[in-house]
Amino acid sequence: LDVSMDMWSYFYTCLVSIWLHRFYIYSAVAFGISLWIAIQFTTTRTKRKKSYGNPSSPKRTADKLGNGCAPPQAQEVHVAGVKIFYGSQTGTAKRFANALAEAVTSLNLPVEVINMEDYDPEDSLAEETSSRNICVFLVATYTEGQPPESAAWFCKWLEEAANDFRVGKSILQGLRYAVFGLGNSAYVDHYNTVGRRMDRCLWMLSASRIMTRAEGDCNVARSKHGSIEADFEAWKAKFLTRLQALCKGEKKPCSGKCKKGKCKSSGKQSKESSDHEHGTSEHDNTEAEELFKTSSEEEAGGTDSVIDVEDLGNIMGYMEKAKVLLLEGVWNAAGAERREMITPALREALTKQGYKLIGSHSGVKLCRWTKSMLRGRGGCYKHTFYGIESHRCMEATPSLACANKCVFCWRHHTNPVGTEWQWKLDQPEVILQEALEKHQNMIRQFKGVSGVKAARLEEALAVKHCALSLVGEPIMYPHINRFVRLLHQHGISTFLVTNAQFPEEIRRLEPVTQLYVSVDASTKESLRRIDRPLFKDFWQRFLDSLKALAEKQQRTVYRLTLVKAWNVDEVKAYADLISLGKPDFIEVKGVTYCGESSASSLTMANVPWHGEVVSFVQELARLLPDYGIACEHEHSNCLLLAHSKFQVDGEWRTWIDYGRFQELVREHERSGGSRTFTAAEYTARTPRWALFGARERGFDPLDVRFQRKNKARDISGC
Repeated sequence: LDVSMDMWSYFYTCLVSIWLHRFYIYSAVAFGISLWIAIQFTTTRTKRKKSYGNPSSPKRTADKLGNGCAPPQAQEVHVAGVKIFYGSQTGTAKRFANALAEAVTSLNLPVEVINMEDYDPEDSLAEETSSRNICVFLVATYTEGQPPESAAWFCKWLEEAANDFRVGKSILQGLRYAVFGLGNSAYVDHYNTVGRRMDRCLWMLSASRIMTRAEGDCNVARSKHGSIEADFEAWKAKFLTRLQALCKGEKKPCSGKCKKGKCKSSGKQSKESSDHEHGTSEHDNTEAEELFKTSSEEEAGGTDSVIDVEDLGNIMGYMEKAKVLLLEGVWNAAGAERREMITPALREALTKQGYKLIGSHSGVKLCRWTKSMLRGRGGCYKHTFYGIESHRCMEATPSLACANKCVFCWRHHTNPVGTEWQWKLDQPEVILQEALEKHQNMIRQFKGVSGVKAARLEEALAVKHCALSLVGEPIMYPHINRFVRLLHQHGISTFLVTNAQFPEEIRRLEPVTQLYVSVDASTKESLRRIDRPLFKDFWQRFLDSLKALAEKQQRTVYRLTLVKAWNVDEVKAYADLISLGKPDFIEVKGVTYCGESSASSLTMANVPWHGEVVSFVQELARLLPDYGIACEHEHSNCLLLAHSKFQVDGEWRTWIDYGRFQELVREHERSGGSRTFTAAEYTARTPRWALFGARERGFDPLDVRFQRKNKARDISGC
């Protein structure tokens, strides 16, 4: 028993001693572990240095392959591949995705291009958290800040997941991504909203950016690099540099502001960075800056410096030169050099469509009715309604830019958009000279063509009419009055079309032969859906434009385009708008289907039959006691309502006395504008065959109607 007690006493004493000295024991264990870790780290580092110092080392050779990217057989794979997701409406994002894929392939990396429409994020996106792939998202912003149809579900799921408390906020942890948004800064409220929302949602779900979101801008004047293509190329170069760094195992996050491949990011990105709004692009111009500086650096350095009298003349000279350059459209208000409206990509697209481009913002194109009348196959509706000679009409524009993106645009939205003039400015004399030369060259190409009448070919070389309705918004051109005067001096009548978004420009416009306003809808919501205007106050601008039209003394026209299921049920509202603008004439035309376009949902089902257009016009005429149905052009699916003041002694006088108009406009110019004239002073009698109800249905009996068989229809023309 005594032995047992002694052993217990000894054991107890040891335990107490250990407990009392436990701190020293813990310290010894910690020191031993730290020493072991240090030895292991030093040994591994020494081996690695030896391996990289040997040029013939297998690992060193492997790291040199694929532009710095480790091949699949490497021991550790940092980037398994790249998946490029795109959401596109017009095909630009898809084109960029394919270009990026080609560049990534050159780095010996697997790459996959995926249409968001064919991908279910709910089932598949979470798998990318452990795949070691880099996910790239190229997504466009469409109407009203919405995603393209092909990306609608992808974006919807992403936003719902980011805002649903039931979904874990770490669901995408481990996914590495980059976002490139496509948009147009002319749409101020919705610029690149889809790309921004996608970037934010991915970040909220714990995905990791490999570089800051980039934004491409279709607005040439505001684009950081001059065009959306250039924006993409600049971002692509940065992305490839960052990708190669990731392939080498560099884990430092990139701010997207790399210089020469060396990222200077702080390694952290705040939530605010994902919400960064697009600011005004700054384009440095050395000469511009110099002209606005003082002539002495010393003078510029002090806050209370005094300018010598000798230097004052130099400074005033600089400022005077700057003022001239601003007025001539060489610079913008910020002192930076203006950019050309037509980018290389746009020039290529418009040239393929048959445009003859002039300078940096103008164009001319041969109308199909010009070709038709050269062959004696009939003229356009303007020939029927107003007596123009279609073969002597030049279709042109001094501004390819527009403030709308109408659903029925038969240019398929290839032209630029904008709310104000922000591009380089060509002089009207140069534009007109080149327009006439290019038009005449296109006419000469018909010499010897079967069916072309020699007399009309000769007449066509002398342009008599100009339809300023080719594309875009001609009234945006700052020198539009000078351009119109030049046309009149050449004996050319002017038919100018505006989209009713520039009321002040309408008021300042000098007399033209006939001024059109496109009235595509009669309510605010339908106008928003059909014209898709850029201006926030588009409806007030629309109404003010109609009021400005009522102030004009020369011929004015409302142009109504009927789109089934969009605006054909708004007869009463149209009648109210007509009482506001009091136009001389109202053209009502069924929409022309221009073929399938990714930028528009319009189909043949939206094109009204001619009988439906006639019924609409008859119903509208019943609501307008001061107007009557004057003319019809069945071939163009178009009718003309005219004010009763153009019906004299029971005869309609909708045609124009072009010689008399030129006399009146010359008197107006010689008097400095004091001699005014009205639409009633240059009317001419409308022939019977052009009247509504005539058996010719608006087709000139002097020509022979040609019926096409099994041939695609040419839809060009005004």
